[in-house]
Parts: sequence; C-alpha cells; structure tokens
Amino acid sequence: MQRIDLHVHSNCSDGTFSPTQLVDYAMEKGLAAFALTDHDTVDGLEEAMEYAERLRKERARHGETSPSDRTAPPVPEVIPGIELSSEYQGADIHVVGLYIRYQDETFRRRLREFVDSRDDRNEKMCEKLRAAGVPVTYEELQAAYPDSVITRAHYAGFLLEKGYIKSRQEAFDRYIGDHAPCYIPREKITPVQAVELILGAGGIPVLAHPILYRMSIERLEYLVGELKKAGLMGIEAIYSTYSPADERQIRDLAQKYDLLLSGGSDFHGANKPGLDLGLGYGRLFVPQELLQDIKSAVKANDVNIK
Repeated sequence: MQRIDLHVHSNCSDGTFSPTQLVDYAMEKGLAAFALTDHDTVDGLEEAMEYAERLRKERARHGETSPSDRTAPPVPEVIPGIELSSEYQGADIHVVGLYIRYQDETFRRRLREFVDSRDDRNEKMCEKLRAAGVPVTYEELQAAYPDSVITRAHYAGFLLEKGYIKSRQEAFDRYIGDHAPCYIPREKITPVQAVELILGAGGIPVLAHPILYRMSIERLEYLVGELKKAGLMGIEAIYSTYSPADERQIRDLAQKYDLLLSGGSDFHGANKPGLDLGLGYGRLFVPQELLQDIKSAVKANDVNIK
C-alpha cells in the first residue's frame, strides 16, 4: 500500500518548495498522491497539476522505449486543495478543502477578498514594526517573496535575513507572535463559513489537525458536531505530531459523527525543519486507501450541489 499526503504547502503560501518542486519531491518519496493545500490561496494548483500531467504524457510517449521511464517512480496525483483560516471563540481553526473546483469564479472571488484583508493587515503590521525600530515595508516583503501569500513565517524569514533578529523564534517572541507588540489579527471567517465555502466549490471540507487546538474533549466534540450540521465531511485523524492516543481520539470522533478520515504531514519545507513530505517526523503513514472513500464522497457531493 502506497502512502499519500493530504496536507501540503508550497511557496505560494508559507512553504519553501515551488509547486513543481513538490511534484518532483513527491515522486522521490514514492507518494501515490498529495493534496496541495496552501493557506487561503489556490495560486499554485495549476502549476502543480499541469506539470504532473505533462510528466504523465511524457511517460506515455516514451515508456515503451525508455527503460528509465519504466523504472522511475509513478507520477503522483495532485489533488486540488486549500486550507482556510477561520476563528472560533478566539481560537484559530483551519479547514482543509480537498478536490475543490479551484477555477470556480465565485470561490476565487471570495479568496480575493481574503487576500485584500491580508494586505490591509500586513500594511498595519509593517507600520508597527517600523515604530518598534525595525525598518520594513510591505513592498519589501512582497519583493522578497513574489507570488506568495505573505504570512508571519515570511516576516520571520525576512527579519532573519536582514539581521534584525538572530532566529525565527525571536521574531515571534519579540515582534509578531500572538501576544507580541507588532501583531495584528486578521479578519477571519467562521469555521462554518469555511465549510460552506468549500462545499460550494464542490470540495470535501476536512477539519485540520484538531488536536492542535488544545480544546477539552467536550469542547472539541461540540465544535465537530456544529460543523457536521454545516456539512463537514472529514477530519484529520492522521497527523505528523499526533500520539497514538491522539489518533485514537480523532478516529473515535470520526466514527461517532460519520466523518471521512484524512491525514497529512503539513509539510512546509525549510519553514518546518525536520518535518518531511509524506513522513512527517518519521512515523507518519497515510494509506492510499483513504482516497477511495474521499473520491466516492466527491462524486456524491458533486451531484448534491448541482
């Protein structure tokens, strides 16, 4: 049974691999499929999917005559996805969308609204940094990370490169962490709205890494119940930092609320050192068989939303 990875980031948000590099790296890791789930953007999907399709066509043309093609690892399926940031009772909650119709114009318009909100927040954070003696402008950040959705990970990398700090963690501790003086929260949608937005794009909404929210069992179960009513279809039961007990807890929730099982590494490249694609911190295994139920749900969902 081959492994898959349903939670992966590129440099179109806060990862360090390009979408094309992710396809190559997924082949190196022997993945059957991976979902590109950048934060609040679908900008990398076309590049990754077109590159994977081009590789498959080249294999088909030369496979009969090229021994290297016949022995090379298979080209992975690139699943179009996204990770939406939302807020619930003061907590940051993420909802992953799998097999979204990322070219849907209504969906893309909503994402542009998210980007506009990020731009306004980033301008204000740069103002606060300058007031704190760190001479950074939003234009400099955009120039340093072209075609990326600027997140706090980019701030940390930029400040480190410029020599304003000695480590990425220092950026969060001194300036941009949740309770640091230069932090400004971004306006976010609710988890219910995130679920509805993904459903509207024909996708499968999945509650991402629920253990990371550090909720009581009762509070987490209430959240899952409310999202199920809104149309939540899956939950991330396999994740890089889960203990066996964590995974059992989420699998039990999935069974209780009739949710699909999903899993992924949350790979970010160099921005999460030691965390590898498809492997997490070395013990992660997301089996390919999970895709069978997810794909069946995609077909049913497509019928339901027409």
